[in-house]
Amino acid sequence: MDLRQMEYLVALSDEQQFTRAAAVCGVSQSGLSAAIRGLEDELGTTLFNRTTRRVEPTDAGLALLPHARTMLAQAAAARDAVVRATHELSGSIRVGAEQCLGFVDVAALLERARRRYPLVDLDFTQAGSHELIARVRDGSLDLAFVAAGDRLARVRRIELGRRPLVLLCPPQHPLAARTALDWADLRDDDFVDFQESWAVRSLNDEACLAHGVARRVRCTVNDVHTLLDLVQRGLGVALVPQHIAAKPQAAGLVAVPLPSTAPQWVVSAITGEPSAASASLLLELLDTELALNA
Repeated sequence: MDLRQMEYLVALSDEQQFTRAAAVCGVSQSGLSAAIRGLEDELGTTLFNRTTRRVEPTDAGLALLPHARTMLAQAAAARDAVVRATHELSGSIRVGAEQCLGFVDVAALLERARRRYPLVDLDFTQAGSHELIARVRDGSLDLAFVAAGDRLARVRRIELGRRPLVLLCPPQHPLAARTALDWADLRDDDFVDFQESWAVRSLNDEACLAHGVARRVRCTVNDVHTLLDLVQRGLGVALVPQHIAAKPQAAGLVAVPLPSTAPQWVVSAITGEPSAASASLLLELLDTELALNA
């Protein structure tokens, strides 16, 4: 048994589906399946009951699960001990964030951290929220700022704020004059949206699917400003968090409220569980209005 197998075991127990568990762990589904089968072969017993709809731990899997969590917690504690041995003033802090979150100025936060802890190496990654969550879980990031309100098993979460989604369109678009929308109004439009690693893409896909809207996403981007440019040029409408519509690059576009059943966009700071000691160095620098303390 090794830590990677324990990570896969916990993820599969939490997600109860190979596809989601593999995404959480950042590996292929076949790789995760092979690792679980190898663990079952090593122990000489079946750890999961597999059906077409879900995967559930057997009695043997449930017996192993708390030990797997303990092994992962001990490994994280060992990493923290190394950080504490260096007085938390040297070494590195690995941070990730999705673009244009709105509730936290990540660049300013990193600047303050550099000034306060000049001996600490700051490693920063910008990526979609789903990728960042997976990296916090596997320990390759200490702290991440993400836009996701769910799918946060096995991380410690501090919510920073939430905003509604709006439809963003050019002023000449037929829906621009509307003060409210029905989901059916979105069925005939072309859309610009983010790549699937962005949390807002999942929100949009799931909300539209739940309300019978089969979207045509014609343009897929990995940058907020590119999305706004494409909408400005009439290549599609977009479903975005409300604060994106207030950006200077969105000047001239119209933000139309979505139905009240639309999901909210939630921004959180997440760390591993237990959290790395180095993550507290950044959390303590967040603005006081966020009501966060190290």
